[in-house]
Amino acid sequence: MRDRHHENLQLFIGNNRKESSTEMRKSGILMAISSIPSKYGIGGFSKEAYEFVDFLGESGQKIWQILPLGPTGYGDSPYQSFSTFAGNPYYIDLESLQKSRWLTEEECKKADCGEQPGKVNYEAVYKTRFQVLRKAFKSAKAENISETEDYKSFLSENTFWLPDYCLYMALKESFGGICWIDWEEDIRLRKKGALDKYRQKLSENIAFYEFLQYIFIRQWEKLKRYANEKGIEIVGDIPIYVAFDSADTWANSQLFQLDEQKKPIAVAGCPPDAFSATGQLWGNPLYCWEYHRNTGYAWWIRRVEYCCSIYDIVRIDHFRGFDEYWSVPYGDETASGGHWEAGPGVALFREMEKKIGKKQIIAEDLGFLTPSVIQMVKDSGFPGMKVLQFAFDSREASDYMPYNYSHNCVVYTGTHDNETTAGWYMHLPEDDKRLADSFLNLHSEDEPAWEMIRTALASVADTAIIPMQDYIGLGNEARMNTPSTLGGNWEWRIEKEVLTGNLAKRIKSLCEICGRCG
Repeated sequence: MRDRHHENLQLFIGNNRKESSTEMRKSGILMAISSIPSKYGIGGFSKEAYEFVDFLGESGQKIWQILPLGPTGYGDSPYQSFSTFAGNPYYIDLESLQKSRWLTEEECKKADCGEQPGKVNYEAVYKTRFQVLRKAFKSAKAENISETEDYKSFLSENTFWLPDYCLYMALKESFGGICWIDWEEDIRLRKKGALDKYRQKLSENIAFYEFLQYIFIRQWEKLKRYANEKGIEIVGDIPIYVAFDSADTWANSQLFQLDEQKKPIAVAGCPPDAFSATGQLWGNPLYCWEYHRNTGYAWWIRRVEYCCSIYDIVRIDHFRGFDEYWSVPYGDETASGGHWEAGPGVALFREMEKKIGKKQIIAEDLGFLTPSVIQMVKDSGFPGMKVLQFAFDSREASDYMPYNYSHNCVVYTGTHDNETTAGWYMHLPEDDKRLADSFLNLHSEDEPAWEMIRTALASVADTAIIPMQDYIGLGNEARMNTPSTLGGNWEWRIEKEVLTGNLAKRIKSLCEICGRCG
């Protein structure tokens, strides 16, 4: 990398440190747990995860941002999870279970579906992982793991979600994986007799899902502790909505806009815009905000409190939905027939602060922002997000240009929903590309992704987070997600040999120049 920008960068940064100290300026990397290298087909809490933390430390990073950790179902999206509290069993490190003598080396090999090291094969993982984990459960059960004090503590500390989730998963399996809305009426409506019957009938499988959650959280806590000891904070992600096919909706129907048969009255989406003539139909159940207000937002407060206990910083997705949300009548085939309804606004977060104190939260405030949304984010005090790829629209001035940033924001080159920066630059319309070239001072021999990274890191934003794909300069073959599409998403994995000492030095050098390694 050439040094022709270094002197100008240092002068620019030095002149813009009036509101925030150098200690506040930090940087991080966005990479999903699933994208970590491993020989078992999907990233997890294995030794490679610890090696990635080491790489972050060597790179001068203070933040590791991940995607939601919940168990995934059809479509493999971490934003459509079977539970807002549970963890994904795919991330459990099998070699740790082998060290505990709950699995043999041969049994672990049966979960080896890593023929494509740069891509997750979710079908193969699904077909092999649970078979191996059941063997581990059988071994741990033989050692009476459920009688240990630590196990008992885990169960007692998580009674507000764990029993419902484990019963839900056991039921789902017994009914062939179908959505709970199609279960037999007595258990779909959670009649007491049915609950008692199935808890007894499915007790073994319920215990299996308890075991998975226990192992998941203990392995995650260990990895997070390792990162924290190296001065690295974890940014976790909360989807604003829960999936309809989830333990949350089945067990807590009063929280949502459902009818007496527990079918949705309306579902979530977003309105038609320049990207989609019919809008986006997400299909998540909408919250019954009147009920939440009457309970002092107890469920939401507990949800955020729990997430703050397993992450250091929490990013709340689709933050504008707390101001207004797009309500689509249930059964509509597109989102075009929806309408705006009022959300709880900043009152939710003021009540939250009263109950659990100030928490580190990032507000995902992207998209079309009305004055009331902008005011809500400002009143919350949470940093919003700036995506540099959105800055270069030659047709109009953009709020995403770095000269419009405040200190209290988090800047990204792109997010998991965007093209990689190399892919984005390749597909830019010519007028937009000329604007980007001029602003970034790009020349033919430059690397567009690195010049975008440099611009993000040099901005006045207190925090800059860069997708790992951009540091490697990968194209759209490494894109994590294309919104409103099914299949081919959430699959990208980094190959181990890419995380070199030279790359770490290059990242750290740029972060030092931009005052983000203090």
